[in-house]
Amino acid sequence: MKPLATLRAQLAAGEFVFTGHALRRVVERNISTAEIREAGSRAVIIEDYPSDKYGPSCLLLGLTLALRPLHIQVARLSGPRTKIITLYEPDPAEWVDLVERKK
Repeated sequence: MKPLATLRAQLAAGEFVFTGHALRRVVERNISTAEIREAGSRAVIIEDYPSDKYGPSCLLLGLTLALRPLHIQVARLSGPRTKIITLYEPDPAEWVDLVERKK
């Protein structure tokens, strides 16, 4: 599995690709490449999915320079680019302090 340091480095460098789903979401949610790079460079893993349907993945939380929080789900498969599965600004009604799902 790709370690967090590699995920951060690849996201910060713009070395990522979008799934079709993620591409639609980035447009719908008006999330820029710069914001992904900013948030990804300092992201932390808040949920890990080692047995995900299409391979290991995890949910990252990162903040942009403007302090916009982003959740970015990425594949943890090895390779020269990180695959972004989906991304969004977390809804405070669904998350406690942006890191824990409300029950």
